[in-house]
Amino acid sequence: MEDLPSMTVSQRDQFLVLNDVFRIYSDFDASDIATQIFTVEIQRDKQLDYLMNGLRHLGPSFSSLDANRPWICYWILHSIALLGESVDDELENNTIDFLGRCQGSDGGYGGGPGQSLLVRVHDMGEMDVRACYLAISIASILNILDDELTQGLGDYILSCQTYEGGIGGEPGSEAHAGNTYCGLATMALITEVDRLNLDSLMNWIVHQQGVERGFQGRTNKLVDGCYTFWQAAPCVLLQRLYSAHDLVPEGGFRDKPGRPRDFYHTCYCLSGLSVAQHAWSKDKDTPPLNSDILGSYANHLEQVHLLHNVVMDRYNKAIEFFHRAV
Repeated sequence: MEDLPSMTVSQRDQFLVLNDVFRIYSDFDASDIATQIFTVEIQRDKQLDYLMNGLRHLGPSFSSLDANRPWICYWILHSIALLGESVDDELENNTIDFLGRCQGSDGGYGGGPGQSLLVRVHDMGEMDVRACYLAISIASILNILDDELTQGLGDYILSCQTYEGGIGGEPGSEAHAGNTYCGLATMALITEVDRLNLDSLMNWIVHQQGVERGFQGRTNKLVDGCYTFWQAAPCVLLQRLYSAHDLVPEGGFRDKPGRPRDFYHTCYCLSGLSVAQHAWSKDKDTPPLNSDILGSYANHLEQVHLLHNVVMDRYNKAIEFFHRAV
């Protein structure tokens, strides 16, 4: 490929992504129907092999994520649940044992056994929209949400909505897809969502869809597969208030063509696909139509709760348990 000296690094990366994506689309359009159907198959067995192996053992390349190990458990287990599967008893017990060793004496959880606890984001650490969402989402499921916990929270999140319409991590920060989802979901959970400028928020979200058809997390940034959830879920939430070629042959999903697979993007690409499949379902018990699913119906994924990103079956069991325990 010839040099592109007049381009910035971001422009060059954008050019390469567009080149890869449009080549994939061109090859897809030129293929026969059988090849097209095979191309968009999720290939569940390979996805499950990738996820199960990761839950049992992570290689040295994951050492940089040592402080994120409970998150990795969530990404993997949620992906497995989206595929309509579950882990065996031994693996489930091992995961529970590991997470138990991540809990500190004060009740919070660290990124691994013996690590600092994650309160605020962690005790005496930064405060932002992510931490607000985590606290409210967990409190809502555990049935311990009260006025004291939510006092002033709506004012804080409202101060994070930017002139663009999206929500930043803290006042004065740039609007970002992940923070926009966290802020909107939090406001919905504390029943203050109408305080946000919803028209402006929707306008910002829909303009984050690139010409590649994927979503970007911030204005003028590259598209990324995980934003399939972070941007699509707010779209469906707002819709209800008002009324892909990321597969890897060996299993797993990535953020864009040419990048390596990982558990984070596998989790949120599958979550985004689930949101898209169930976007037009009238209620949680109505399965999506064939026309709502790209490829064959074998690609059907379990429905997620839009405010918690937990498979509905697991969410209902948690609510039943914690509400019964009061």
